[in-house]
Amino acid sequence: MPALCAWRQNAIEDRGLPNPDAMTLATVNEAGQPSARIVLCKDIIADPGYLVFYTNYSSAKGIDIAAGNKVAAVFHWDHLNKQARVEGLAIKSPAEESDAYFANRDKESQIGAWASAQSETIAARQMLLEKHAATTRKLSDLALDSGRNDIPRPPFWGGYRIYVQAVELWVRGAARLHDRGRWERTLDIDENGSLAAGTWTATRLQP
Repeated sequence: MPALCAWRQNAIEDRGLPNPDAMTLATVNEAGQPSARIVLCKDIIADPGYLVFYTNYSSAKGIDIAAGNKVAAVFHWDHLNKQARVEGLAIKSPAEESDAYFANRDKESQIGAWASAQSETIAARQMLLEKHAATTRKLSDLALDSGRNDIPRPPFWGGYRIYVQAVELWVRGAARLHDRGRWERTLDIDENGSLAAGTWTATRLQP
């Protein structure tokens, strides 16, 4: 995990990509159909070992996670010739953590979180724009009534922590002799949401 943190930080400092935090997140629905999409990794905590991203809990990925919280993610820093693969369990972040992150988002992003029923169908883009305008008016009216300028976090929006069960680091090599290392640990969660993690073990993989 420390190496993954260092690689992400290097990608951020290198400025070779507009979104060095971008990762492909894969989930599986109740029918066993996998889906993948790009999300932004907002933090990596080496100890106890988890990644953080934010989304609408009622989105397709949120529904998948509610049905089965095993997920996978991939970072691809092509300009650095590096890739990182992660497997783990996605658990909702504590409410106070999601509140703090939402409070630091720009106002338009906050309004957008309220306006969009993410992943649900809509007949036309104009309808989405009208929803956004109506939401903006409603939140402005609520702010006037309450005397507060802050926009509260929607109850259906927040963070997930991906507690890492396995991480693989890949470096491009000459003659396609890529360098691959994999770290694994046991990871269990009880009915109260408490996690128990085992000791990391490391192996080297052939390309």
